[in-house]
Amino acid sequence: MTSFRIENDLVGSRNIPEDALYGIHALRARENFPDQTVFPIEWYKSVGLVKQACYETCLAYSNAIAAKYPGKELPFRMISNEFLFVLVETAKEISEGEHFDQFIVPAISGGAGTSINMNINEIIANASLIKLGHKPGSYHLIDPVEHANVFQSTNDVIPTALKIAVMKLLSELESAINEMRGKVEEQENAHRNNLRIGYTQMQEAVPSSFGKLFSTYSEALSRDWWRVSKCFERIKLVNLGGGAIGTGLAIPRFFIMEAIGYLQKLTGLPVARSENMADATSSLDSWVEIHATLKAHAVNLEKMVSDLRLLASDFAGNKEIDLPQKQAGSSIMPGKINPVIPEFVISAVHRIYANDQLITSLCSQGCLELNAYLPVIGCSLIESLKLLIAADRTLKTNLFEGIKINTATGEEKLYRSPAITTALVPFIGYNKASELAKTMKSKGLDIFAANEELKMISNKKLKTLLKPENLLKLGYTLEDLMNGE
Repeated sequence: MTSFRIENDLVGSRNIPEDALYGIHALRARENFPDQTVFPIEWYKSVGLVKQACYETCLAYSNAIAAKYPGKELPFRMISNEFLFVLVETAKEISEGEHFDQFIVPAISGGAGTSINMNINEIIANASLIKLGHKPGSYHLIDPVEHANVFQSTNDVIPTALKIAVMKLLSELESAINEMRGKVEEQENAHRNNLRIGYTQMQEAVPSSFGKLFSTYSEALSRDWWRVSKCFERIKLVNLGGGAIGTGLAIPRFFIMEAIGYLQKLTGLPVARSENMADATSSLDSWVEIHATLKAHAVNLEKMVSDLRLLASDFAGNKEIDLPQKQAGSSIMPGKINPVIPEFVISAVHRIYANDQLITSLCSQGCLELNAYLPVIGCSLIESLKLLIAADRTLKTNLFEGIKINTATGEEKLYRSPAITTALVPFIGYNKASELAKTMKSKGLDIFAANEELKMISNKKLKTLLKPENLLKLGYTLEDLMNGE
């Protein structure tokens, strides 16, 4: 039979399971916000880091006061160093993901993150009480607000923690993009001179190569990596120490000036205190900018996998590309294999597009000094980052490491395609090239057989012009036109 303790707040009192680390604030949030989506553990851990930095700053403040005013009675009561040491230890546990089962606030909540902050304050207070040999709920000793939330506000702790969480995920995304790009570059280099048909508007157009195709993906991924690397600069300014609206009201100046330094040491990240903490508290446009970068990467991923899925599809006939066969594709059709990796990526990026709309619209909903919708904005942002990391990693491992390029098929299809005649326009003119293309199409001939029939150009010259090094070079020169047989 479950035993309970009674906790009180402004609204009334509630029974809380006796051994629970959460308290009345978290319980009310779970009841008021019946969302089943789990809050991101990355954000939870980062709140632990921010709390730890705050407690270490408080220790430094306490020691500085003792050194400057030894034995003097102060006009306010500081938390004892004994308690602060325990708070530091418990905050460190939060930063490592411990006690997450006691975090019961869902991903979507009201209140601008107050429930997030209070749930973690309750966990820190109660876990610290247990370390000191007391029962959870003994708030006369360590209180979730008076102690766990010392010199803090939801409005500076929670957004600062979000920036820490996002920076860590951005680092992961950078690595994931680079690792996947390396595999794409391998395909580019391996097939630089392997010919294929280039398409425009899903119609055969002009000669190209598999190397050119993969180079477009590699170049796009390079831009993605560069843009992601610049995101840190956009979110490095934080409002920790700013309190409720960034004015620092009721917070020691020592804490405001020193807390960021402790956070830098703990995280190793380039965070800095904003010179305008009111702006850092009320304006969330940087999240719109960051997510736009994520959306751009998502767009490039969708373009790339859509191309590869198309080239590897049964519609392509004699396929130029084979995707790795990863799992059975049907519960009723024997032998069917589906392009599940591109499908996963396309599904993920469309979720990211939806998140982008949500983030854009809710960031604009900030009202005066605060935006109440930070919880869902932050959860959506973290979801997009994790989806992109997952997409890049599965593409590297489950697609590009096993993709097969059928070079002979690509070359054969090109030489049988009327698209090849574009290469002859500078030498025989558009009209003759059109006649050659028409003959190829009507009689099902490759370009060599069609030219043998029409005698548009010598066979020797034709073979020279259609070598990969000539088809793929950038433009032509007068020397090319004047060159003899």
